[in-house]
Amino acid sequence: MKFAVQLYSLRELVQSPEDLPALFPRIKALGFDGVEFAGYQGLAAEALRAALDAAGLVAMGTHMGLNDLRPENLPATIRFCKTLGMRHIGIGGAPHGTPEDTAASCAVLKSAYEAGLEQGVVIYYHNHVGEFEPFADGTLAIDSFLAACPLELDTCWSFCGGVDNYKFLTEHKDRICLVHIKDAAEGHKSAALGEGIVDLAAVVKAAKELDLEWLVLEDETQGTGIESVAKGAKWLQENAK
Repeated sequence: MKFAVQLYSLRELVQSPEDLPALFPRIKALGFDGVEFAGYQGLAAEALRAALDAAGLVAMGTHMGLNDLRPENLPATIRFCKTLGMRHIGIGGAPHGTPEDTAASCAVLKSAYEAGLEQGVVIYYHNHVGEFEPFADGTLAIDSFLAACPLELDTCWSFCGGVDNYKFLTEHKDRICLVHIKDAAEGHKSAALGEGIVDLAAVVKAAKELDLEWLVLEDETQGTGIESVAKGAKWLQENAK
């Protein structure tokens, strides 16, 4: 299993276009094999690909917006991501506050997913905690998203939503394409990997049983520069190999 870092984790270090590619060698030095993008700082896909190649990293995924997947924008989105070498193209969330909002979001995702398969890419959805909170009729938004496209399960948010991650991942293994591993302290406060209350061992066990290619670190602590991500990288090397 290979390790990637969601670049949102290092957002405080990216204040200009030059900062993004400058991070890649530092990320590689921590032991990561790839990155999941969270914005491109206006840089061309060709330039980013060259910087990734030079650092020895792979672009294994991305978080974009729902509008990037709409029919009028999807071809350009796929071209950009394929230039970066991605086989997976994701969004970091979509409206799901009501069943109607959820249905509208899922319609876009389902259409994009089906179109993406024809182009050799997999469209995926990344959850937060709200998708596991039932609507008045008892239904869950997460079930609608699972039906629309594969899921990148954020196992911290699902844990905070009361989900047994091992059970969820193994029961939905055919709809899981990627996994975010992330930690949190009491009260859903961010924590470095291994310093919180999330059952990380269950996540690693499930990821191995599913034979996932990638395990993606996301770290939402603020004001720590790269130190917290470095702790996460060390935890992964010691506990997830």
